[in-house]
Amino acid sequence: MSETKTTLLLDHYLKTLGLPTMRREHPKVAALCEADRADYATYLLRLAEREVGDRERRAAERRVKAAKFPVLKTLDTFDFAAQPSLNQPLVRELMTGEYIDRHENVLLLGNSGTGKTHLATALGFAACQQGRRVRFWTVTGLVTQLLERREERQLERFHKQLDDLHLVLLDELGYVPFSKAGAELLFEAVSRAYERTSLLVTTNLPFEAWTEVLGGERLTGALLDRLTHRVHILEANGESYRLRESTRRHRGRTEPTDERKNA
Repeated sequence: MSETKTTLLLDHYLKTLGLPTMRREHPKVAALCEADRADYATYLLRLAEREVGDRERRAAERRVKAAKFPVLKTLDTFDFAAQPSLNQPLVRELMTGEYIDRHENVLLLGNSGTGKTHLATALGFAACQQGRRVRFWTVTGLVTQLLERREERQLERFHKQLDDLHLVLLDELGYVPFSKAGAELLFEAVSRAYERTSLLVTTNLPFEAWTEVLGGERLTGALLDRLTHRVHILEANGESYRLRESTRRHRGRTEPTDERKNA
């Protein structure tokens, strides 16, 4: 069989088998293996490694897209020095994702602007890279979805979609109070996730103030009982990043230059 025909058939079969990376890379890998005097098994291994690596990368990209992070944030851009109250060793332990395997929750407590959403997104992104299915919502956004799905008689279907996730991120609990129906639907979602799906919740409220957004003390207590049964708590009590940056910019505009000082 001629070399041209062999190449054409190989290209056809790799396309048929759905191996785009092997199809694209086999000439390059063959040349490298020839230069290294590698055997046939090594050639096949190198091709398979590239195919698997590309598949894993594309799958991770799909998981990140499906998570719907508002802005993609990673841990390497988080300023721990600005939040000294934060338990950095615990954050780095959580980045391994083992808490998700144990169906444990994470609560991020702190004032507005202290990086809670950044950390939540970084933990969610890490989970996506580890092969886990993740979804980000603001708590208000999730409650709105639950109310709409109930009106459309699609609530159970939506719950099954939530059940299929490994980690649900619920951002900004405490900014908007819920109606009685909304609070009850949120409680139902948390109850279904209990010991099945990990929840990561960010909030600016201490626990004793959760009744301000959830309404009745009994429902609030029951929800907290489920969230905090197996939980890791992170507290960020430093200065607001946004306030600090705004102050710094303001000072830069108003502080006189040396020439003006000496005028």
